[in-house]
Amino acid sequence: MHFDYIEWDEPGDVPNNVDHIAEHGVAQEEVEDVLASVPDSRVIRSRSSGRPSVIGETAEGRTLFVAFERREDGGFVVIYPITAYDHE
Repeated sequence: MHFDYIEWDEPGDVPNNVDHIAEHGVAQEEVEDVLASVPDSRVIRSRSSGRPSVIGETAEGRTLFVAFERREDGGFVVIYPITAYDHE
């Protein structure tokens, strides 16, 4: 998927996307693997939130669902992960 960088919240930020995905047993690196490996053509909409989402595999072969927000900032495409969890 095309993007320039992924925005992660800093410790103490509320809300905090790092803490939220960790609650689902997912690490930042796993989300980054999935986002980097899925082509734009496989971006779908979450049924519950309507946000752009992808289903993809981590470098270790774990299949995750990742919902995110996409925006432009100074000409760069920024991805802000909202949630990530195992997809069956």
